[in-house]
Amino acid sequence: MFDFDMLLMVGLKFLFALLMIGAVMTMAGYSVLAERKVSAWMQGRVGPNRTVLPFIVHIPFVGKFLKGLGMFQPLADGLKFLFKEEMIPGHVNKLYYNLAPIVALVPALTTMTVLPFGEFFAEDGRTIPLMLANLEVGILFVLAVSSLGVYGIVLAGWSSNSKYPFLGGIRSSAQMISYELAMGLSLLPIFLWVSEPGTGAMGLSLVDIVNSQNDRAWLLLVQPLSALIFLIALFAETNRLPFDMPESETDLVGGFHTEYGGFKFGIFFVAEYAHIVVGSAIFTVIFLGGWHFLPWIADPWPATWVGTLLGIGWFLAKTIFLIFFFIWVRWTIPRFRYDQVMNLGWTKLLPLALLNLIFYVLLVTWLDQPTA
Repeated sequence: MFDFDMLLMVGLKFLFALLMIGAVMTMAGYSVLAERKVSAWMQGRVGPNRTVLPFIVHIPFVGKFLKGLGMFQPLADGLKFLFKEEMIPGHVNKLYYNLAPIVALVPALTTMTVLPFGEFFAEDGRTIPLMLANLEVGILFVLAVSSLGVYGIVLAGWSSNSKYPFLGGIRSSAQMISYELAMGLSLLPIFLWVSEPGTGAMGLSLVDIVNSQNDRAWLLLVQPLSALIFLIALFAETNRLPFDMPESETDLVGGFHTEYGGFKFGIFFVAEYAHIVVGSAIFTVIFLGGWHFLPWIADPWPATWVGTLLGIGWFLAKTIFLIFFFIWVRWTIPRFRYDQVMNLGWTKLLPLALLNLIFYVLLVTWLDQPTA
């Protein structure tokens, strides 16, 4: 028997997934524009200042606002990469060479499926989280899938059959192993803190982590060392300066993507910024209260669709601020040496993450002791 309701539900889920992919890709494209504008502002330059579409300038009010901002620069960059001549060197392994950019991009788009970015107020008073899949182990899914992005870089370095891309791929895998340990350990105290006895909350659920910060302190204030370790590891996981060892133009030419050009290079480029967008959103969910207003303050917006939109807007504002922070750090701190990156991961962050975990295990154990 034909189940129309089931078909409608699948169609809505598919449409919702397309909207989320479009939102992430749009934010990734405009993060590139923000990178160029912010770096120009910091260095006293002009940066992109063409609208690309001349007729936009002549639209009343809108044209005057957009003139000189270069708002359509991402569109021009995308079309440029799409129509550039595709050159594939003869010495590469073509199967893995063509597969690598896709493998680099897919984890970022997959991770966002379990990312809550707001809540819908139902008529019966319930709040429904806005997300594609509400997994009870959402944070484990994020850690597992996001770490797969390194395979795209390793495949690109190995399949290029060239020494500089190969070194970039090896560096990326070593860096991922070094900082993934510290990142995972920095989140274990979060699980312990959120999983309070008797509340029914599960520390592995991203929705429970967000709701645990409603009307209470953000986890950034409760566990600042965990937030710092996670943020540093996030920089390393996204290969951003000062941790861009897989590229490192000063000693590896272009690193893992030296042999790439055209649209395939553009996919690598978009994948990096997509990981930054998703990583910033994850940090917002875990440590900045998600869509909730301020620490210790209840959400001021009404329990209607207006409140839903305001919550989503507040979540996006926090995420955009973190993207700006990524850009700010890149143009402020110079690139580390490879030995400094390894030393920071193994001799600084990992011991700190272990000590932080031990401290919160003892603290949670003491707080859970029954009083006489």
